[in-house]
Amino acid sequence: MTKAEIVTEIANKTGVEKVAVQAVVESFMETVKDTMVNGENVYLRGFGSFIIKKRAEKTGRNISKNTTIIIPAHNIPAFKPAKTFVNEVKAK
Repeated sequence: MTKAEIVTEIANKTGVEKVAVQAVVESFMETVKDTMVNGENVYLRGFGSFIIKKRAEKTGRNISKNTTIIIPAHNIPAFKPAKTFVNEVKAK
């Protein structure tokens, strides 16, 4: 499902104009991104959490040059679904 399909679905269910729904969806995504860039997690009860995972420094290999490289520690965004959400998906 694409963002446009989500906007259309919400507009059909709520009766709100697509332009307004798209503005809300865009604002929601921007708020989640800004919050995570600032180092905070976003918790949506019953749906899931947008969390920041910390990856430790590790040694990798460049196969083409046959050398080892150090991959520095870094943070990545991740989504962890709520247990009720996971159970609903498993049931179908």
